[in-house]
Amino acid sequence: MADTNDTRLHRFLKASLLLKGAHALIECASGLALSLVSTQTILNLARLLTQQELTEDPQDRIAHALLTAAEGFSVSSQHFYVFYLLSHGVVKLGLVIALLRDRLWAYPASLVTLSLFILYQLYRYSFTHSLPLLLLTGFDVVVIALIWKDYSAIRRQRRRA
Repeated sequence: MADTNDTRLHRFLKASLLLKGAHALIECASGLALSLVSTQTILNLARLLTQQELTEDPQDRIAHALLTAAEGFSVSSQHFYVFYLLSHGVVKLGLVIALLRDRLWAYPASLVTLSLFILYQLYRYSFTHSLPLLLLTGFDVVVIALIWKDYSAIRRQRRRA
């Protein structure tokens, strides 16, 4: 029975890793795209996206927040986000690939790396109160639990062998 539970957990981990891998690819693509546009282009896009909504409802909070963020988006902010998205995405993608290939070293490396990402995300959440960031952090906690369970099962199997 324990082996069946271990197999199910392993499958669930693999599915979660595919989602993490997709998210890592999105981060990498976003970082690349952000590196290719100017801050003026970002501001123009924000104006285009909010113009109609602000015409209909001049008090729209979301439109104002988007426009304000774009107006305050500096070149140094852009460089930070490009670095963050690319480095975060590449690291996660590398770990996901290693875990999907059952590389034993990737389990503890992933546990440490995801824990550090969670700490940073919670730090950022204390400023932004962003629900998507909180949901991402919750998903990371679940993935850490799955990685730990799978790693424990693999170590138990290796001790028996």
